[in-house]
Amino acid sequence: MRVLYLLNISNPDRLSADSGWIFADLLAPALADAGAEVTIAAPAPAGDTRTGFHRTEVPGTRYRARFSNDIGELVATIRASKPDVVVANQIEEAPAVRAALLEAGSPALLAGYCHYLPFTLDDGDTGGGAGRVLVDPALDDGGLGRSVLLAFAAGLSACDRVLVHSGVAATMVTTAAAAQAGVDLTGRLRVVPPPRDGRLVRDPATVPADGGSGGGALGVYNHRLYAHYGTARFVDLAREMTAAGVVRVRVMDLFGTRRAERTGLDDSPERMRDQLAALPHVQVVSDRGDRVRYRQLLAGARFGIAPFRPGCPWSMSVVDCQGMGLPVIAPRTGWFAEHIDPGLCFTTTDEAVALAERLATDAAFHTLHAGRAFASTAGLTAKTVAASYLEAIA
Repeated sequence: MRVLYLLNISNPDRLSADSGWIFADLLAPALADAGAEVTIAAPAPAGDTRTGFHRTEVPGTRYRARFSNDIGELVATIRASKPDVVVANQIEEAPAVRAALLEAGSPALLAGYCHYLPFTLDDGDTGGGAGRVLVDPALDDGGLGRSVLLAFAAGLSACDRVLVHSGVAATMVTTAAAAQAGVDLTGRLRVVPPPRDGRLVRDPATVPADGGSGGGALGVYNHRLYAHYGTARFVDLAREMTAAGVVRVRVMDLFGTRRAERTGLDDSPERMRDQLAALPHVQVVSDRGDRVRYRQLLAGARFGIAPFRPGCPWSMSVVDCQGMGLPVIAPRTGWFAEHIDPGLCFTTTDEAVALAERLATDAAFHTLHAGRAFASTAGLTAKTVAASYLEAIA
């Protein structure tokens, strides 16, 4: 099977913070091992030497990624790679890809991966899909949110296969975005979770159990600091969590210095970073784009903290923690409620603080949940996910 993998990279300045690129870099070699011939069209190469590469322009902003498609370039790429399957990882790009397939005379199957869901539901319900679809505030500059949502629905309509990360994402896409736009996904939807990073795997059974060093056990927050990830709520939680001195918090600055085109649209990561750095018992650190350093920073923590992102369909950073044997506490919503042990989900700030302090001081509780966290990623190896991926796009 020849696969043309169209990859949008939203963080070209720091590839280690771009989940789409990381997934492609992990998945492409596993697909090749399974017999697929993969060509990646992207601003930066991914995968190993067996992976073909066609360089594309950096989209510059999140809006260019959704509304700026060069059909001529797509036609040329399709004719050169002669794919059996084209995977559009920016779902809004799928109609342009379909038009390019027609122009190129290609019979290739078109699969869209819903890497990012540009909407939330007004009742906070990601299970029943009864809520009204709301535009994503991070994609609503100049009132473009509704246009992005309509482009997303158009992308769903153009695809032969629609791939999503999780059961929660499947429900949100099917019963909310698709249904309310009149798009029928019957027989086309597949759940294929992304792979875990094999470099970030550590069996907690090999780690000595202790309650943390002096000054409090360390909880790590390794998520993007965008406002729409609920970071303001995390700032408040970090303040409460560290007040008693039982817990310290390590915050990852994943982006570093961003380009003016990106900060001009949304400077919330920089603002949130400064607010967190000003809190006592909170340290803001950078992995400097080095996955070895990133592993070391995770290894020094006792537990992870999930973001307050509404309707979150998946979190690479949560899986990173769990693969390292770190229990993760999380708000009881979205994919977190589906994936994370119910005993580590919280509704109120007081519950979150109590869980953090118990993980910091109760060795038996920590050992139990460290083992469960690690086990929850066992089926997310690149080899296993590649097999599911190829089955989904066959």
